[in-house]
Amino acid sequence: MVAGTSDLAQQIQRAVGAHGMWKTRLKDAIASGRSEFTVEMVTRDDRCDFGRWLHTEADPTMKASPHYQKVRELHAAFHRQAAAVLAHAVAGRQAEARAALDLRSPFAAASAQLTQAMMEWRRTAG
Repeated sequence: MVAGTSDLAQQIQRAVGAHGMWKTRLKDAIASGRSEFTVEMVTRDDRCDFGRWLHTEADPTMKASPHYQKVRELHAAFHRQAAAVLAHAVAGRQAEARAALDLRSPFAAASAQLTQAMMEWRRTAG
């Protein structure tokens, strides 16, 4: 097993679960019109645990992987899409927020692409 692979596998597993929770958080925000998170906070891809790990804690070997840059870009895109949904929700635009969360939405695509890229990175790492 490559050094750091265990850390990568753990980070990816936690990230998949944590990012999966965003759909629930966004649905709650749509229903209530409120969120404990601001749009600005959600837009930042370096504030969640996985983002902090990607930006500051991933070792140079991991950062040299072609998967790293792809995951980092997709992670940022996921955060932008989640923030867009949240912006509609907290502005009281429920129909727009629901549409932005739809299965064919940019949010759903970003989420699926990120998860797929993370799982591929994990598979190729070990």
